[in-house]
Amino acid sequence: MTDAQTAPEDWPATARTLSQALPFFQRYAGATVVIKLGGHAMGSDAAMRSFARDVVLMSHVGVNPVIVHGGGPMINAMLEKQGVVSEFVDGKRVTDAATIEVVEMVLSGSVGKRIVQAIQAEGGLAVGISGKDSRLMICEQANPKLGFVGKPVEMNAGLLESLKNSKTIPVIAPIGMGRDGETFNVNGDTAAGAIAGALKADRLLLLTDVAGVKGADGEVISEITPEAIRALTEDGTIAGGMIPKTETALAAMDAGVRAVVILDGRVENACLLELYTRAGAGTLIRGVR
Repeated sequence: MTDAQTAPEDWPATARTLSQALPFFQRYAGATVVIKLGGHAMGSDAAMRSFARDVVLMSHVGVNPVIVHGGGPMINAMLEKQGVVSEFVDGKRVTDAATIEVVEMVLSGSVGKRIVQAIQAEGGLAVGISGKDSRLMICEQANPKLGFVGKPVEMNAGLLESLKNSKTIPVIAPIGMGRDGETFNVNGDTAAGAIAGALKADRLLLLTDVAGVKGADGEVISEITPEAIRALTEDGTIAGGMIPKTETALAAMDAGVRAVVILDGRVENACLLELYTRAGAGTLIRGVR
């Protein structure tokens, strides 16, 4: 699934030291890789440590990782604890003033700090920020019925370039700012796609709890073009929760991202497997070469 020399399929067994693996790892040196972290990869301390090790290793061999995280279960738990009752419209939560306060507290606070701590425990240097910091992500209201839910319309990529130059890994909470100072909750995949587009990233990795994009036969498609994605969406093969992920992928590629991968975050070392092995860990979306 990669587009240069790949490691042997038994790479984890054969590359027992970093020096042995270095020729393969260096193939992405200098690349910017935006990773949307969510689902299983955030669900346990062990999974978080594994993810953090992968990110630190990527950084050590020259990759510039940018992490964008979700936190839906943590938000739900805190809303319940705070006694905030949510209203839903067409199955989507209305983010009112009380809700956005909790969302920002959880995402920019406990969730972001946990990821930063995990990365730094593995020897990396990371900083937790949100889309409000240095006007990283300016938003407009996505749907008046949903309250403070935003869609990104302007990005300050310069902030992330500065962090890259200082060898610091950004850990970004998907909270945006309106032009009048409002706070907006942004879907994590949407935020990751907008950030990847602003950076013209080499890869956008969307960690999910499914194996990837499936075809009509139910089998995971290892590599697919944007045109094929659109065709499978039109005929109903791509449906449900996969549609917003593929829409994010296509929008990111339209903005200049080289390729997007929807990959299975339940697989240990999923990001490394995707970047450095032939089999990968999900569905690679890119144009015809």
